[in-house]
Amino acid sequence: MIDLEEALRQVPLFAKLPQETLQWLSEHGEEIWLQPGVQIAKQGDPPDGFYIILDGKTEWTRTVGEQAVHAVTLEAGDVFAELILLLDEPYPTSGYAITDVHLYKLTPEMFWEMLCTCPSIPRRILKISAERSQIHEAVSQQQAKLISLGTLSAGLAHELNNPAAAARRGVEHLEEVLQKLPTLALKLHQQPITEEHRTFLSNLYQRATASAKRCTHLDPLAQSEAEDEVTDWLDAHDVADGWKLAPTLVAAGLDTEELDKIVTHIDPSCLGDVLSWLEVTVSGVGLLDQIKLSSTRISELIAAMKDYSYMDQAPLQDVDIHEGIESTLKILSFKLKQGVVVKREYGDLPRITAYGRQLNQVWTNLIDNAIDATGGKGHIWIRTSQEGDSASSDRSASRIVVEIADDGVGIPPKIQPRIFEQFFTTKEVGKGTGLGLDIARRIVVGQHKGDIRVDSKPGDTRFQVRLPIHKSESATK
Repeated sequence: MIDLEEALRQVPLFAKLPQETLQWLSEHGEEIWLQPGVQIAKQGDPPDGFYIILDGKTEWTRTVGEQAVHAVTLEAGDVFAELILLLDEPYPTSGYAITDVHLYKLTPEMFWEMLCTCPSIPRRILKISAERSQIHEAVSQQQAKLISLGTLSAGLAHELNNPAAAARRGVEHLEEVLQKLPTLALKLHQQPITEEHRTFLSNLYQRATASAKRCTHLDPLAQSEAEDEVTDWLDAHDVADGWKLAPTLVAAGLDTEELDKIVTHIDPSCLGDVLSWLEVTVSGVGLLDQIKLSSTRISELIAAMKDYSYMDQAPLQDVDIHEGIESTLKILSFKLKQGVVVKREYGDLPRITAYGRQLNQVWTNLIDNAIDATGGKGHIWIRTSQEGDSASSDRSASRIVVEIADDGVGIPPKIQPRIFEQFFTTKEVGKGTGLGLDIARRIVVGQHKGDIRVDSKPGDTRFQVRLPIHKSESATK
């Protein structure tokens, strides 16, 4: 018979815990045995507990489109479901037992109690979560390799930097919060708090966190005045470090009137501990919300990149031209934000048989050139239409037209005949390779048997791309 306490000690997360803590863990969880092939969790399922693998090996996959992609292999000594419990998010992957597997499970309630009972564990759990996040970073890096143009790589890095940095800061601050919570919880337990007080504190916590989430930001002067009032109130009631607590309390909608109500419901001797606990818990909820918003933004950017590269699909496919253009605009949004106004004049287009990934390179080159021509402070028009009848027997007349126009400086007439030549560029040394329009020409004319032309004068430059609708007119490799 396996000694459960000894088995838990073999887990790196618990290796340095005292014997009494290991005993507590062994008494508050349950053991689970699984046979090979049994599903442990399904992607999208809500978190149901914190798991420790005592023996065996598991595989975790993430479904992208209709394909299950290997994410990570976890075996004896590993833990899982820690981060989704902290964030109250569903499983991002599906897990299966590869061999006979022996698991130890703590319910969500016991997981939180463990964090309070064992102050050293939260830091280690956050480190494990950070290591797991590298898996997603690796996936992002592989996706980024599909973008061959340097401008796209720079743009994507720029767009991802802000939410990634915000998530990283949130995790670092959340670690501090989790370290404080056990001490504050112990202090509250030592105070003369009745059941009525606990009910009041629970309701206060719910109101404060809800208020903090929906709170609209005050202007700097009003915010400063509100914080000063709360600080003065805290000082008058002998609450230590009131100036540190004031910003979070104000954000949670707790002004001096609300604080007066709190005093009437709890023992004055508990006030400092109660407000410190409330400030830390509200901060923690805010950090989790910040991490969630940041991860959502990252997911949106990755989704746009996925659409842009058609990474799940065969090279030749039925393409929605408008979807490709919109994905390209998202990828280039970092340059558009500088002051470029994009005006869409979309017609009613059929789907065409084409190489979607290559066409998106065409839209990228043309839109990027238009942005440069306006100096980042002008207008770009994207117009689409159809020439001929797609059902007509004259298949050569069945084409779609994409026009990308700008009100920039224009292309001098003497060099217009050369702009599609390989390595020809009008940009300064180091600013352009002269490959963009050559690549666009080869994709449109060579691969798709289409046509690309330009009409330019100062304030009105128009690139027109014509592509056949029918598959028989599309190029083959």
